Amino acid sequence: MVNYPPNYKEQESYYASQEYKDGVEKALETNNKLPTFEESVYASKGKRTTPRRRVQKMAPLSYPVASGPSQRTGDRLVIKCLQFEPPALGTGANVTATNLFKKEPGPNGKVTVYNAEDRKKIKSGEIKIRNGTDAKGNAKFYDGNEKIGLEFSVTDANSRMSKDSSKLMKYLIELPIPQDLTDSNSVTWGEDRANAIELAALSAAQEAMAGEDLGEGMIQSGQAAVTALTAGVEIPGLNPDTQGAVRAALSGAAVGALGSNVSPQSVISRSTGQILNNNLELLFKGVNLRTFPYSITFSPRSPTEANVVKQIIRRLKASMAPKAGEFNGSAQGIFIQSPDVFQLRFLKDDTDHPFLHAFKLCALTGMSVNYTNAGTYTSYEDGTPVNIRMSLTFKELNPIYHEDYQESAAGPGVGY
Repeated sequence: MVNYPPNYKEQESYYASQEYKDGVEKALETNNKLPTFEESVYASKGKRTTPRRRVQKMAPLSYPVASGPSQRTGDRLVIKCLQFEPPALGTGANVTATNLFKKEPGPNGKVTVYNAEDRKKIKSGEIKIRNGTDAKGNAKFYDGNEKIGLEFSVTDANSRMSKDSSKLMKYLIELPIPQDLTDSNSVTWGEDRANAIELAALSAAQEAMAGEDLGEGMIQSGQAAVTALTAGVEIPGLNPDTQGAVRAALSGAAVGALGSNVSPQSVISRSTGQILNNNLELLFKGVNLRTFPYSITFSPRSPTEANVVKQIIRRLKASMAPKAGEFNGSAQGIFIQSPDVFQLRFLKDDTDHPFLHAFKLCALTGMSVNYTNAGTYTSYEDGTPVNIRMSLTFKELNPIYHEDYQESAAGPGVGY
């Protein structure tokens, strides 16, 4: 059996408190000495709790450390670290079906779906079902003619966290603009094929689904359209025997019984030397996320600047790492929380750069540090390497859309 210390509960509360977290953040800025339970107010008899701030903000860091106004360069890359905030709805999107569900009378009324029989009775006036209220607050009845619809609302991560960036901000880092500065926008397009027979089948299915009757009526209409297509289709330029072979291949009745895999394309090609026109076209397939690889070279000129470089590297490493629960010396917990995210900006004389591109919120997906960038290991007397190269890879959380260029966040330059 484990022997717990007498003040075990107080220690457990302290190491899970905001006081301890604030002390850890402060230690990173000073001498890296972590706070202990014995130094806290929890160790005293009158335990008190410290006010909880949403995010513990750390002092900004800037490299190089300016020793005078003339040493401050006009063009800078600002990296703002934000605490990741999940969507309030849990999924980021809310979808509600309209004119689909009904509720039986009474406080405990059962919720079911309108079926084909219900719609017929409603349409004939046999029954009336209350379905919410109209814009004026009057009772509204479902009349059987209203189509099933979807109400959709979504909040993307960039909009959600940019709105609260001042509350979620943890720290700022100012760096010289990277030497290799590019942006790359891309979308996905892909080839698509559809021949005349496939388009005819699609047209027949659309006509069946657009009919007045729902449920069984729609199924019967679809079956009739497919039967007519496979049994009575007339294809220009083919003799009757070839047309019969194509119909058999479409229906699968003849060749399917033999276990063969003959397509209408192969039947027509073998018999006439022709193929169906596939109407090849390049169609839009989707959006892509942008990636930004940056490299920064550090050459500390003093112990103060060396400490700034060390804190910059440490902060970025800690922020890109996932959170495994309360800090207690080991990674424990059922869930792993998301790492921090970053808001990047290019500045010229402390204002948005008038030409360079803007960013949406980014995740730091990769980071590497070369401590021997001088070609060999060389360090100052305190152990700081004389030349360090830090490579960062940021990736935006959301894609860029046409409408984004009309927003103020696109900045005064080339946009995103």
